[in-house]
Amino acid sequence: MKFSTKILRPLIMLPLIAISISTIAQRSMQYFRPNDKRGINVFETTKDDTTQFNGMKVKVGGNFEQSFQTLRDQNTAAPMTQVGFTGNVNSLIPLTDGFDLAMANLNIDAQLSDGIRVNLTTYLASRHHEDTWVKGGYIQFDKLLFLNSKLINNIMNSVTIKVGQFDVDYGDQHYRRSDGGNTIYNPFVENYIMDEFATEIGGEIYYHSKSGLFAMGGVSNGELNPTVIAATKIDSSTGKANHYAAAFHAKLGYDKQVTNDLRLRLTGSFYTDRSAASNTLFGGDRTGSHYFYVMENQNVANGTTISDEVDYSAFSGRYNPGFSEQVNTFMINPFIKYKGLEFFATYENAQGRTITETKMREATQYAADLIYRFPRNKENFWIGVRYNSVTATIQANPKDVTINREVASAGWFVTRNIMLKAEYVNQEYLNYPTTSIFNGGKFDGTVIEASIGF
Repeated sequence: MKFSTKILRPLIMLPLIAISISTIAQRSMQYFRPNDKRGINVFETTKDDTTQFNGMKVKVGGNFEQSFQTLRDQNTAAPMTQVGFTGNVNSLIPLTDGFDLAMANLNIDAQLSDGIRVNLTTYLASRHHEDTWVKGGYIQFDKLLFLNSKLINNIMNSVTIKVGQFDVDYGDQHYRRSDGGNTIYNPFVENYIMDEFATEIGGEIYYHSKSGLFAMGGVSNGELNPTVIAATKIDSSTGKANHYAAAFHAKLGYDKQVTNDLRLRLTGSFYTDRSAASNTLFGGDRTGSHYFYVMENQNVANGTTISDEVDYSAFSGRYNPGFSEQVNTFMINPFIKYKGLEFFATYENAQGRTITETKMREATQYAADLIYRFPRNKENFWIGVRYNSVTATIQANPKDVTINREVASAGWFVTRNIMLKAEYVNQEYLNYPTTSIFNGGKFDGTVIEASIGF
């Protein structure tokens, strides 16, 4: 990991300054998801007011992960040349056993006032951005006491307001995924094949009912990288100059601890953006895949792609449908936990297109996780399996392509801040044309990962 002095200096000083702000730094935050084992199976923060406010406090936390992989891949794609490159651009990078690039996050949370919290997360190093990048930051209001209104105080007993640049709350899987150095919530090494995750500027309002029902409505700019430069491209579907419309998303769900042993959760959510400079809902991860260099050609991995559908360079093993201009998608997520046994599933249907397309394409994703955590009341160990499948329409291909993945995992929380996990993965690519690097594609093998969160 390479950092300049200019980058390192503020990174060293910022935590020291933050800690000096308050003598009670590092204590619990209000309405906060812990960065360690306690944050597992936490989705939206609740309205449970379990932490007393005693003045401004700052928490400096972090995540770090290191993995070792023994993956191997193969394909049957026809040899193909491309202008500007030497050799077969459908050949795969030879792989060997070894350590992957370590990833790290810096998390700063501040309790500004009673019921008001702010977060700033920075990627210190990751596969996609080896240098330091700010992920985003937001302010969350669970109380509005400064308005001095009993009516508003009563309303805020059930309402949460979130404003800033943050993970768009579309679906539930983004609460269980690996995010750069933060892999402690994920019982597996990698995320879904079609990874729905993006940080966008906007706001969300949540309503929580004591019955377990909750609802959320949100609006965002629909962009990972916002711009104020007027569009110059013509939308092929409308024949008019492109414009940047707001994106909308919403979620409706039920989450209840029915008994001491049984928790039930079911949510449905959608996201829609009818026009964008470059929507990245399925490609907004700035950290990259945790499977390194599988199904990649070296020329492509260096930054040039031979398809509009997938960005190969940092996202090995994933599928990006490329819905950069328009996207309409919805997801259903059931979650059941009975004692140490957990079941989490996803059904997702997405439609969208690029600015050069006139018709919408479709991508459908299914996934199911079955996890068993033990021993009872401690749950320091787990074993799990996952099945994940994506079927999608790609340009200039008569058949829909399918990608299937099977994963088996086992893990151990050495402490609530230190985790070790290992998995075996098998992934296959079906119905890709012979000119595609994914034709007859397959990779399998094991990955061992150690993770720290605090």
